[in-house]
This record gives sequence, C-alpha cells and structure tokens, in this order.
Amino acid sequence: MKKYVCDVCGYIYDPEDGDPEEGIEPGTPFEDLPEEWVCPVCGAEKSEFKPEEE
Repeated sequence: MKKYVCDVCGYIYDPEDGDPEEGIEPGTPFEDLPEEWVCPVCGAEKSEFKPEEE
C-alpha cells in the first residue's frame, strides 16, 4: 500500500499504521479514508496529499 505525503506540512500517512487517534484502523488504504478525514498534524484536507515518491 502506498504512503501519502501532506503537501502542507510533510506528514506521511502510512496505511500500515492508520490513524488510531481518529479511529482509522491499521491497514486502511489512503483511498478508503473518509472524505472528511484531515491531516492529524496541520488539518489539511485529503486533496492536499500526494503519493509518496519511491
């Protein structure tokens, strides 16, 4: 599963970790995050994230 990087602050969403503080289980692909999910660091919307470059 691909990691996604916040263009605003550089936070990396790792699907293997999820976002437990927001109720996102480990193993949740970025594409399956709810549309209202925001960056846990800066509050940026999902549209501000880009796939991490390999």
